[in-house]
Amino acid sequence: MAFSLAQLCHSHQTCHDRAWTKIRRRNTTEAIIGAITGTLTRPRLLVLGRHDPTGRLRPVGRTVPLRPDAARMLAEHLPPAGPGHPWTGATFSSAWGPREVLDTTLVRPDLVAEISADTSVDRGGVYRHPIRYVRVRLDATVDDVPRFGGGPAAAAG
Repeated sequence: MAFSLAQLCHSHQTCHDRAWTKIRRRNTTEAIIGAITGTLTRPRLLVLGRHDPTGRLRPVGRTVPLRPDAARMLAEHLPPAGPGHPWTGATFSSAWGPREVLDTTLVRPDLVAEISADTSVDRGGVYRHPIRYVRVRLDATVDDVPRFGGGPAAAAG
C-alpha cells in the first residue's frame, strides 16, 4: 500500500470526531537525468529515466521545481546532449497538474540523481506523484541505477 491513514486526536477535539490524515511513504533511490526544463545554466525541473532490460532509456517521471541552490550545483555537471540521444523527438508532460507539454532540453544521459519518491508507481516504474531531487550522485554510474520494469521493488531502488 502506498499510503496509510492515521487518526489524529488533538486536545481541542475529542477522539470521537473524525480527523484523518494521509501519510505517504517515500523512498530514496536513483534515476538518470535525461532532460531538463530551463537552461543548462539554470535548470528548473529534471526529467528522469531508467534503462529497461533491453537497455532503452525509459522516462520514469519529473521532479518538482528545483531549489535555487540545488539548481546552481547541478548546473555545474549538466552536459548538453550529443547526437543520438534516446529521447530525441520525444515530448514530455506530467501525469499530475497541468498536462501541457514541457519545453525540455536534452542532456547527456550519464548523470545520476538521488531522488525521493512516493512508493506509488505505474507500468513497472513510472512514478505517479512528483519526485523530489535530493542530490547529484557523482559516485554512481548509470549501471548502478535500478532497472525500469521491475515494478515497485525496482522503483524503490
